[in-house]
Amino acid sequence: MERIRVLVVDDSSFMRHAVGRLLNDDPGIEVVGNAANGQIGLETARELKPDVITLDVEMPVLDGLGMLRRLMAEQPTRVIMLSSLTTDGAAVTMDALASGAVDFVAKPSGSLSIDIGRVGVDLVTKIQAAAGMSHAAFLAHCHRTVPRPRPPGAGAPISGQPPWPVPEGGTTAAAPRLPRTMARNVVVVASSTGGPAALQTLVSGLPGSLSSGMVIVQHMPAGFTASLARRLDTYCALDVAEAAGTDLIGDDRVLLAPGDHHLISSTGGRVQLVRLPPVNGVRPAADVTLQSLAPVWRDRMLAVVLTGMGSDATAGALAVKKHGGTVFAQDEASSTIYGMPRAVAEAGLVDRVLSLERMAGAIADWAAAAGRGPAAAPRDRVAART
Repeated sequence: MERIRVLVVDDSSFMRHAVGRLLNDDPGIEVVGNAANGQIGLETARELKPDVITLDVEMPVLDGLGMLRRLMAEQPTRVIMLSSLTTDGAAVTMDALASGAVDFVAKPSGSLSIDIGRVGVDLVTKIQAAAGMSHAAFLAHCHRTVPRPRPPGAGAPISGQPPWPVPEGGTTAAAPRLPRTMARNVVVVASSTGGPAALQTLVSGLPGSLSSGMVIVQHMPAGFTASLARRLDTYCALDVAEAAGTDLIGDDRVLLAPGDHHLISSTGGRVQLVRLPPVNGVRPAADVTLQSLAPVWRDRMLAVVLTGMGSDATAGALAVKKHGGTVFAQDEASSTIYGMPRAVAEAGLVDRVLSLERMAGAIADWAAAAGRGPAAAPRDRVAART
């Protein structure tokens, strides 16, 4: 098989050398070039036409986000961002994922990470996943994320922009309406690679009243989920927040599992965040959340499995089905990486396979139908008050 041709773009000569050496150690990868800033990176990408680019966020002349946006407009290429573990770095990374980057890897100790080898396996795996995307999947990913000019006189928002005005600072003006009672129904969404862009599409299609609670488990390290939650909140008619240990899973609110913690629930719907060992190599893991919530909500639970590598959510989907719940999975054509949805589908656990564009409507329909069902068992109503 042909090796994956990679271009490394980083302003640090040490990082260019370290990342290049790390990648060249893999027999399936060939580093074909490097660049010290975004402007040189664009010129080198035009010349070499790499399969994948690793792209630093903070660079002089033209930074990573600026290069990415120009690259995706001129020469769409699969990009893995190398991000710093800072608040600003997390916000820029979310912008990058919303502008066409396939995934990101957090540098373990800042812009100059002499211990970059700690994330070597993760970086190689994500490069392989990006290179392995079908052409159709990559085009669909670009269509969802890359901003396109607004036609003259058109009223639709430009791709990548919230569908309604957002106050300065990027947050909604009104304070979130905190639930006082446990949600009657619950939707748990699992996603990984390609998830941030998919989640943006999903939540923007949800109605302002869902009559269900929603929990999102996105594979993402600590420090990045808070930024993702803020971004999703600007696109969603429901309130979206990073989950805290005091939260109650209630109707019409979306809680995002924080990075480096598994999210579970008490019988009364109260969120608990635990740092048990990673499951399926990740923390948070969708399997942990699904297996915790399934015995509480039983037939009033919907699991939604979106794009991502691996098989996380399969064991959880089995628990959902055993307790009478429902499972939806994203289809292959609209998935950036058809790993998690494939695993659930091949296990025979899926009730409906849907495109990403149809998923929000299907969730709303399920919630409406579940809301017309019989009242919750007395045990659940009592538990909700505890």
